[in-house]
Amino acid sequence: MTATKREIGHKKARKYTKIKKETQGQVELKKVTKKHKEERLATKRHENTQKNEWTSINELCDLIRQTSFEIHKFLRSGHLEKVYENALIHRLTKSGLTVQQQCPIDVFDEDKTPLGHFVADLFVEETLIVEIKACRALIPEHVAQILGYLRASRFETGLLINFGAHKLQIKKYLLTHDD
Repeated sequence: MTATKREIGHKKARKYTKIKKETQGQVELKKVTKKHKEERLATKRHENTQKNEWTSINELCDLIRQTSFEIHKFLRSGHLEKVYENALIHRLTKSGLTVQQQCPIDVFDEDKTPLGHFVADLFVEETLIVEIKACRALIPEHVAQILGYLRASRFETGLLINFGAHKLQIKKYLLTHDD
């Protein structure tokens, strides 16, 4: 017994989107390609940066993830951390984001007394701490570093990005503070 196209269609399902023709009122299905997705992301990126507003930190993190992936795809692994840091800054500022490199951020005690500062690799839109690594694998000390930064600075969201592995590693950390 042979399977029909309809029966195996679910295995090879393709994504389609509805596009409405204004003149005739017809609905047409078109295949959503990688190019379409990238165009929509670029449009959304442009709209958000023009407004300088981010409705959620998740959109900002998604933008940084996508940019990091593009950098890793182009440069691959094997470069120094500074190279990836400069590439990420270049591309994020080119897309209109406010990014500070090697930004000193104040550290506070639990009663909000200033204790000193640490230097974050990147500080994006004054809300997100990004720590960049270029090593074979992330180790618990790297995780402790970003969590320590979040705890001490009282920011809630941080990204830990490792460009040094053959496969890009991105981890998002959320730390809520009880006041």
